[in-house]
Amino acid sequence: MKQQNYENHSKIDPAYHVGIALLSLITLILTITFFVKNVGTETLLSFVVLFVVLTIILIGVKLRTYALQLQDRIIRAEESFRYYRLTGKSPDARLSLKQMIALRFAPDEEFPVLVERAVTENLSPNDIKKAIQNWRADHHRV
Repeated sequence: MKQQNYENHSKIDPAYHVGIALLSLITLILTITFFVKNVGTETLLSFVVLFVVLTIILIGVKLRTYALQLQDRIIRAEESFRYYRLTGKSPDARLSLKQMIALRFAPDEEFPVLVERAVTENLSPNDIKKAIQNWRADHHRV
C-alpha cells in the first residue's frame, strides 16, 4: 500500500460507491418510469414494485449507516484507551466524536498534545488532520 497522508486518506470502495450506488440509481429510475407508465392500468403492481425497490434501497442505506456508526464507536473507544494509556487520564469530555475520529491519524508522540489543542482551540476534524506531522495510516476504515 502507498503511504497514506492527508491528501489521499479518503477511501472509496468502488463496489459500493460506484457499483451498488449506480445500480440503485438506475433501478430507481426504471422503477419510477415503470410506475408512471403503468399506474393507470396496473395500479397495484406499480405500487408494489415502487415500494419494494424503495425498501431495498433504504435497507442498503441503513445497513451502511449502521456499519459506519459502529466503526465510529470503536474508533472512539480505541482512541480514548490510547489517550489513557499515554497520559493516565481520560480524554476531555468536550472532545467531539468527529474530533476523536480525526485524531486516530496522529502518532503516539503527537497525540496527547493534539488532543489538548483540539479541545482548547476547538479544531475542526479537517484542521486536526492538517496539523498532524507524521501521519499514522488507517487502512481498515470501511
